[in-house]
Amino acid sequence: MEQQTGATVLTAPAEGASTMAGGGGAAPAPLAGGDPTLADPTLADPTLADPGLAAAPAGGLEATLRHAWEILLAGGPVVMILLALSVVALAIVLVKLWQFRAARLGDRRTARRALSLYRTGRSGEALALAGRSRNPVARVLVRAINGRARRDLPEAMVREEVVRYGADLLESLRGWFRPLEVIGSLAPLLGLFGTVLGMISAFQQLEEAGSQVDPSILSGGIWEALLTTAVGLAVAMPVIVLLNWLERRVDRLAHEMDDCVTQVFTEDLSFAPVAEERSHGGLEGRTAALVAGR
Repeated sequence: MEQQTGATVLTAPAEGASTMAGGGGAAPAPLAGGDPTLADPTLADPTLADPGLAAAPAGGLEATLRHAWEILLAGGPVVMILLALSVVALAIVLVKLWQFRAARLGDRRTARRALSLYRTGRSGEALALAGRSRNPVARVLVRAINGRARRDLPEAMVREEVVRYGADLLESLRGWFRPLEVIGSLAPLLGLFGTVLGMISAFQQLEEAGSQVDPSILSGGIWEALLTTAVGLAVAMPVIVLLNWLERRVDRLAHEMDDCVTQVFTEDLSFAPVAEERSHGGLEGRTAALVAGR
């Protein structure tokens, strides 16, 4: 009995093997209640069944980088110069964004609230509120309020000093705008210059070929020449867009600064038309009374 049982156990794998060999390669059935991935590890990790899946992303990235490098080499030194200009422009834009964030250019409420407090006679609260802000408008407002409080200084002198201080802050915010403007204007011209050089080279190769003209020579030279123009436009367009956005923010800040400073030295005339109308009415009444008395 023991030998029979052992024979049965030993012959079971052989029957399963013969079934796999002649039955179309069917996988052995998983154990009841077990994990199918234990019977077939490829279900848990498909890369075991196809090692190319693991190497595909790395190979694709490497091929893309190699293709990009070949395109850069085909563009020649002009493309390299344009790439250097793009790096410089990106660095300038990042520095300006950091500067604008540090200066809290988006904080427009603090200066307005401080100005409202000052115009209602609460100068101390206005100075305390504006002094805690790094916004240029609030800083200029603090200087204007302090100058206005000094009775020993004429108003013209205080205005001149406040305007000078505000112009200095605006100039620091406009710094490095000119290099961005130069890059935005120069990049398309450099691309066009590279295109002209590439066309000259292509036609020279075409002339050297003589009667055995190969159209691929001309077409290859043309696309390499047009590559520089495409790179130049790709560098110039975002630089111009970002430059206009940065300039617009500074212009808006300058207008806000001028408006707040002017209100420090002026009075609220929102009720002036009513008072003026009453004064004119009283004058007309007195005039009519004088005429009637005569």
